[in-house]
Amino acid sequence: MNKAETSYSEIIGDAALTNKEKIGVFLNEIKALIKIGIVNSNMITVFAGFWLAVHFSNSSFISHWGTFLLTMVGSVLVIAGGCIINNWYDADIDPKMNRTKKRPTVTGFISLKTALIAGLVTTAVGLIMLLFTTLLAALFAFIGWFVYVVLYTMWSKRRYTLNTAIGSISGAMPPLIGWAAFDPSLHIVPIVMFLIMFIWQTPHFLALAMKKTEDYRAAGIPMLPVVHGFEFTKRQIVVYTACLLPLPFLLASLGTTFVVIAVLLNIGWLVLGFRGFFMKDDLKWANIMFIYSLNYLIILFPLMIIVTLPIFN
Repeated sequence: MNKAETSYSEIIGDAALTNKEKIGVFLNEIKALIKIGIVNSNMITVFAGFWLAVHFSNSSFISHWGTFLLTMVGSVLVIAGGCIINNWYDADIDPKMNRTKKRPTVTGFISLKTALIAGLVTTAVGLIMLLFTTLLAALFAFIGWFVYVVLYTMWSKRRYTLNTAIGSISGAMPPLIGWAAFDPSLHIVPIVMFLIMFIWQTPHFLALAMKKTEDYRAAGIPMLPVVHGFEFTKRQIVVYTACLLPLPFLLASLGTTFVVIAVLLNIGWLVLGFRGFFMKDDLKWANIMFIYSLNYLIILFPLMIIVTLPIFN
């Protein structure tokens, strides 16, 4: 029996599997359902937003531990809820793409009815938890969820090449959630964090779209490389990457070390972007850009935390 194509009840009832193997299969399917990679990357930015709000208010992180836990768990649930509903809605096109055809909503491991209910309940619980921090944090979370589920998944994804930009609004909300959960007042730092995340997502996802162009074409999704080709897509990637260049200077309050490293990261990404106009293998270049974008996020946001640790101040 193919474990990737069995339902939950079949897995539980399969005597050939040990309890440990059953739990492992179940957890892997749940991770796929909630898109654990998206959840993890977003939690880095939620944490960074909360941490910097505490830092700039000259408060103690430890004394706000309860609020922090509510923020992180609530954010996880809202983001996971949106991803679950995305899987529920896309169950008709996911079988057409290699990277999505084994999702639990496609294989039948989790029924569509169960997925929908789980997505709505998970989202609701997450929003309620965030309401115990601040109303603004819950509002930001709902806006991010609404943009991702309704404006991106249900409306623009299958209709317009601008679906990437629309979805980027959702992906840029987590640092605002983290900041607002502690400090609902406006500040330049969370606004710049939002802009970084908003701009970062387009070159990141366009590089992925180039790698998976045939998948998107098969599913009828009008991603930029499918509709306008690789050359146009490469120019768009470079334009968006260039837009990141001035943003570190707006975060000068984080110190010289942060600004220098952030600027170097931006320059490095832009240089790689320009290389795309001279490399013959577009897919190889797209893969390089995609990997760099992941490392960019992994470095930049933890760096915001590191440079504001008490030992550096």
